[in-house]
Amino acid sequence: MALHIIVCAKQVPDTNEIRIDPQTGTLIRDGVPSILNHDDANALEEALRIKDKYPDTKVTVITMGPPQAYDLLQECLSMGADEGVLITDRAVGGSDTWATSNAISAGIRKIGDYDLIFAGRQAIDGDTAQVGPQIAERLELPQVTYVQKFELLEDGKTVRVERALEDGYEIIEMQMPCMITAIKELNVPRHMHIADIMAACEKPVYTWNAADIGVDLNTVGLEASPTNVYRSFTPKPREKGILFEGEPDQVACDLLAALKEKHVI
Repeated sequence: MALHIIVCAKQVPDTNEIRIDPQTGTLIRDGVPSILNHDDANALEEALRIKDKYPDTKVTVITMGPPQAYDLLQECLSMGADEGVLITDRAVGGSDTWATSNAISAGIRKIGDYDLIFAGRQAIDGDTAQVGPQIAERLELPQVTYVQKFELLEDGKTVRVERALEDGYEIIEMQMPCMITAIKELNVPRHMHIADIMAACEKPVYTWNAADIGVDLNTVGLEASPTNVYRSFTPKPREKGILFEGEPDQVACDLLAALKEKHVI
């Protein structure tokens, strides 16, 4: 079975290193390392598992960002992807989810024939979970989000997935081509190996600008983005809690007294 799978990935700042400027309320990105978005790693892993089972499968990773996002594509190629596409242009800079989906869907149209599109549920620097579904809408594809289990059926045209819900899950079947957004429960991403890292240097990476993908410049970039972030801030740390120890009756009395002292009751 020969399939073409496209994986949407994003380079994000490492949240363990994130700091916020107290004066401007914006993220301090200088000196902050960038990583492959966590859910996108699960999306890529699932595509690579299909490739492991069907070696004729081709996996293309597409991303949008500054030129340094090339490093992200090299990481994905080292994990096993076949080719990478980087959309980078000042014209698309500052795009919100709506504008980003316009650019990436234009890039996917340029890539051409495909069977499956995988993406992560959401990016850790935005947590909107909007770009994947918006891309599917732009491309008029059926989609399932929050996928925790994936199966490609024997007919080679149908996928069966488990979609996580707050109180369980639902099983859905749909025809390809389609869009899947992955959550961490879907799999455990593989590690890179030295041989694969070396082989990645020979794999193609295409760099496209806005003109290359033929996107309408009125639908991308900061000016075209209907979403505006007015302020980002670090929540104040919570006050130290009070621990009550002892017999249950005594603890209940102490808790009651503490609540009365604070005029809670």
